[in-house]
Amino acid sequence: MNRLAGNGPQRGAADASRPASRLTAYFINHAQVFVSSLGKLYRAPLSNLMTVVVIGIALAFPMGMTVLLQNMQIVSGGWNGATQISLFTRLDVNDEQAAELGQRLRLMKEIESLHVLSRNEAMNEFRSLSGFGEALDVLEDNPLPAVLIIRPTPEFSTPDQVAILVEQLRDLPEIDIAQLDLQWVKRLYTMMEIGERGILVIAALLALAVLLTVGNTIRLDIQSRRDEIVIIKLIGATNAFIRRPFLYTGFWYGLLGGIISWIMIEISLGLLSGPVQQLAGLYGSSFVLSSMNMLNTLILFACSLLLGLLGSWIAVSRHLNEIEPA
Repeated sequence: MNRLAGNGPQRGAADASRPASRLTAYFINHAQVFVSSLGKLYRAPLSNLMTVVVIGIALAFPMGMTVLLQNMQIVSGGWNGATQISLFTRLDVNDEQAAELGQRLRLMKEIESLHVLSRNEAMNEFRSLSGFGEALDVLEDNPLPAVLIIRPTPEFSTPDQVAILVEQLRDLPEIDIAQLDLQWVKRLYTMMEIGERGILVIAALLALAVLLTVGNTIRLDIQSRRDEIVIIKLIGATNAFIRRPFLYTGFWYGLLGGIISWIMIEISLGLLSGPVQQLAGLYGSSFVLSSMNMLNTLILFACSLLLGLLGSWIAVSRHLNEIEPA
């Protein structure tokens, strides 16, 4: 009885330590496979480098186009800068009344900025731009009304929202004409939308190409190790255990492909920044081509890792079940 009592606590402690030791062995095995899969890529550098470069090119094209599209939006001043409403007051509205109207309109949530152009300022601007200075001197009275130049907020800069805002402003009793080149706004939105959707289509096609590239590479690796997989299955290895190194290989393909893609994009933007800055200088602009921000970088690496893992998972799930001991 004493002997059984004495062995009881020791046996309980050993049983309690087994889950911890199994968990430790599980993570150690993952770490070993993680490192060994990278070493396997290093032992065949040329073929694996070609695969990584193909993945990098496929990822660099849509992301590079996205960065360029973002720079184009900056150059164009964004949608808010392109949407401008001009309100021409009635001739019987003086400058004080126009300024008071401007103060009321500034309180509207749809309006981001408002500039009031007095009648004299409107005449001076028209005089400088039209080239009819001498002819305008003949006029006894100023025939031009005060003008309110409005820029809506980004939330109300879409064509539909702007059209509603223009109708509201046109109904004001002090306003004679509410002018907006809505067709130009629609053209800008349409061109940018076409660009964004085009990038999505290209990105989807190239993502499929990455999946096929990774999947085919993993398939060839599985076929070359067919005999090894059969032997491992004979001694009781599970599919999860056999699948593990191939998934880590896909992880490394995705990570290295993302790094190559990032380098390609940064080099391309660096080569373009000089000519773009010179062109902007000719137009009196200080625009500088922006490189990839943190969000774009995170999206790039997240997509590359996901495609690498997904491509390897599809290939392993399909071909591993076909290999069974005879």
